[in-house]
Amino acid sequence: MSRYDQATLERHGLSPEEYGRICEMLGREPNLTELGMFSVMWSEHCSYKSSRVHLRTLPTGGPQVLQGPGENAGAIDIGDGLAAVFKIESHNHPSFIEPYQGAATGVGGIIRDIFTMGARPVALLNSLRFGPLTAPLARRIMEGVVAGIGGYGNSIGIPTVGGEIAFEPTYAGNPLVNVFCLGIARHEEIVKGIATGVGNPVYYVGAKTGRDGIHGATMASAEFDDKSAEKRPAVQVGDPFMEKLLLEACLEVMKSDALVGIQDMGAAGLTCSTSEMGSRGSAGIDIDVSRVPQRETGMTPYEIMLSESQERMLLVAKRGREAEVERIFEKWDLHAERIGEVTDDGLLRVRDHGTVVAEIPDRALTDEAPVYHRPMERPRYLDEVQTLDPSALPAGPAPGEVLLALLGSPAIASKQWVYRQYDHLVRADTLVLPGMGAGVIRVKGTSRALAMSVDGNGRYGYLDPYQGAVLAVAEAARNVACAGARPLGATNCLNFGNPERPAIMWQFARAVEGIGAACRALDVPITGGNVSLYNETDGQAIYPTPVIGVVGVLAQADRVLGRAFRAGGDAIVLLGEGRGEIGGSEYLKTVHGLVRGLPPALDLGRERALQDLLVALAADRLVQSAHDCSDGGLAVAVAECAFGTSLGAEIAVPEVALPGAAPALACAAALFGESASRVVLSVAPASVSAVLARAAAAGVPSRVIGRTGGDRLRMAVGAETILDVALAEAERVWQTALDACFARRVA
Repeated sequence: MSRYDQATLERHGLSPEEYGRICEMLGREPNLTELGMFSVMWSEHCSYKSSRVHLRTLPTGGPQVLQGPGENAGAIDIGDGLAAVFKIESHNHPSFIEPYQGAATGVGGIIRDIFTMGARPVALLNSLRFGPLTAPLARRIMEGVVAGIGGYGNSIGIPTVGGEIAFEPTYAGNPLVNVFCLGIARHEEIVKGIATGVGNPVYYVGAKTGRDGIHGATMASAEFDDKSAEKRPAVQVGDPFMEKLLLEACLEVMKSDALVGIQDMGAAGLTCSTSEMGSRGSAGIDIDVSRVPQRETGMTPYEIMLSESQERMLLVAKRGREAEVERIFEKWDLHAERIGEVTDDGLLRVRDHGTVVAEIPDRALTDEAPVYHRPMERPRYLDEVQTLDPSALPAGPAPGEVLLALLGSPAIASKQWVYRQYDHLVRADTLVLPGMGAGVIRVKGTSRALAMSVDGNGRYGYLDPYQGAVLAVAEAARNVACAGARPLGATNCLNFGNPERPAIMWQFARAVEGIGAACRALDVPITGGNVSLYNETDGQAIYPTPVIGVVGVLAQADRVLGRAFRAGGDAIVLLGEGRGEIGGSEYLKTVHGLVRGLPPALDLGRERALQDLLVALAADRLVQSAHDCSDGGLAVAVAECAFGTSLGAEIAVPEVALPGAAPALACAAALFGESASRVVLSVAPASVSAVLARAAAAGVPSRVIGRTGGDRLRMAVGAETILDVALAEAERVWQTALDACFARRVA
């Protein structure tokens, strides 16, 4: 008979079968501390037990990849002996329970993942999803999340150079807070989280351990319900000023050659860092928790091993170099506490004042965690929602009214309300301001720049998980190419519901297939990432939301492109073709209140050709600006290119076939449809012939659709001008929409 009842196992997120397996591995029943350690390490958040079989199918290698999945972050070669180290992580559940700290500690955690690799963090991006801003809860969560991201990033001195935000009812009870960080390191200075060398000392450095965050990993592996507020103690509390000291001290000790390996104490805290470092090095680690600095009295070994207090690191130093390591941390007003040593028995041995309180093989906690081939079933809802009959749709408002409605919708409206809370110029390397295109930073000491973008569309994922994932990869890479940078590597954050439901598991598997296909075609291998499952509230799952981060290199930083028009009289050139695809579009949602149809089709060969062309055109200074068509289609893209420039635009595009639809609806589809693989360029008159010739040679459809200038946005479909709006009015609507949402709350 087990020493633990079913309620205890459920509280630890363990099934009876998993408990039986633990007993087999240990040859005995675990004590409570050991049970807690297995609980967090075998949680979905740490073990990826439902997703691992699918993630193994992703492309992860290539000549540019210096570090793929399995370490704290991935790394790619960016030339000149330098590496870009980057990753994206989620902090969804904590951000619902305590928005400010949930988001702030998400930023802190991803920053530590980067500098743990020996890289100096230089840029942040974020991808956020909230419920409709008409709801007070959504506004409160968004305010807290944005403040948390700004508060942490600004304080530590790392610029937030861009991101994306979407609003859908499905995220009302389960927001998504995905944070991306990028750092730069020399190839030879990349550090790994490994423990080797019998007798080498194990050090704890950083903030003291408290009771915050206990079972945070387990909480992140469960659905929400009406008792979720009770999980507030599982949300950590961050201190960016402590993290700044920790960052500088760790980077300095890494340059001293006194270090063997280092690991962040993130999810699962001390349990994760000790077991993973030991497992990677085929070594054991013996620690004594009584030596762990504690900020609360009476903490038990269970609490110390499971705490997820922030700003803490575990490192293994070379024996004989202890004084040097301790001196470096003292210099930064941090105390390095020796809590144990490396052994050769492969065991994580935990003592309390010398008495062994837990003894578990490292691999039992890490590599030998359960892996599930969960059942999958195509969701029944797809048969209904993928059907869209244009002939049944009303013509809708006049195109000018539609444009203003789209520009004023929270998903498309200016995100200045958000960006102005972030410091995006600290370090003085930001080349493209937030909202003006992909995030771009110069690489100090070189002629190069790095471009980065995070993208995803939950509606597309809901309507077709495979195609939604393909489109997310393509858009992120296309945004990087629009800056003039060649996409080189990707990271993913996969946000889904409960994997124990066959329909959710099917969505996940299809999305991973789509990511794999797109990454192979575009040659952007996945170097790491994060899986966030159980994003559900009261049994209602979020949209399947894969978020993709892509990083690219611009050989000459002075040739970077933004979205804004540069001069009056330039030609507006459209690369790609519009097919009037409105399935899953912002137009269909905003104007007709529908989320239906099929996402836009995408030819990966054509997408690759388009991106290669963009990089070449930027390198040869043949274009003035570039902006991809996404939410809101061509009309919104052209308007966004005009905003901030005082340059209007006049364009004319061909009619599209929309069988059975009213002529007015077909015209709207031509302007607001979201066909993929399209980019709006502005080109000086002298370069137009060269651009069109280059496009033709690359097999990329292209045409001049208009000119920049004037003070209005005029758009024709066929021979008829159907939209004529004052640029100032359109920009006012776009610029003030988010501010108005929060001003109403204050009023």
